[in-house]
Amino acid sequence: MNASEQQWTIDEFAQRTGMTVRNIRAHQSRGLLPPPTVRGRTGYYGPEQAARIEVIQQLQSEGFNLEAIRRLLALAPGAGPESLDFVRAVHAPYGSETPQPVTGAELIEDWGPDSPQMLEAAVTAGVIRVTEDGGFEYPSPGLVRAAKEVVALGIPIERQLDLLLSMRGAVAEIAEAFVGLFIEQLWEPFEAEGAPEHRWQEMTDALQKLRPLAGEVLQSAFAAAMTAAGDSALSGQDDAQ
Repeated sequence: MNASEQQWTIDEFAQRTGMTVRNIRAHQSRGLLPPPTVRGRTGYYGPEQAARIEVIQQLQSEGFNLEAIRRLLALAPGAGPESLDFVRAVHAPYGSETPQPVTGAELIEDWGPDSPQMLEAAVTAGVIRVTEDGGFEYPSPGLVRAAKEVVALGIPIERQLDLLLSMRGAVAEIAEAFVGLFIEQLWEPFEAEGAPEHRWQEMTDALQKLRPLAGEVLQSAFAAAMTAAGDSALSGQDDAQ
């Protein structure tokens, strides 16, 4: 029997993949694993399911949780090497900053012992993130350093957090617009072609190029807007005088 004809009962499949029968069934109920082929009253698993288990285990080893894996596999059901590269590119964090773990003492030093509301606002604004183990980290240490420098100029951190919170909706809309552009112009035509395996790398390359380009476009547009806003504010001051 060649590889394409291999079939295993759930017990045999569990032994082959190093999983428990319970976990295999849990993967099926989560939509992670295609159902077995049923003959008579027995379900049989084959190379397709074995390959899927290998992919799930690989993604788990890279830090993906099962819900994230389910969503990512929905994007790339074939789970070939090129499609998995695309899945990783979608899930990869934007930017190159490494989150910085912070202790409770460091949070008190940065935010003050009597500022629970400000600490909560910092979490809401995304300046501080609560980790899965109940600790804390700065997702963008550079943002925290910049905020401290702005404080040194005489602008309190509370006002900066207010600004960040007010910006969240606008920033989210801009990000969604760029993602929508990618989906409309690149992903949907790719899907219409049946998501051919030889074009997955093209999709990955396009996504990886678009992300920094979107940042450059936004930075340039923001620079122009800041110049215009400054000119307008100074003109208003001149008129008032």
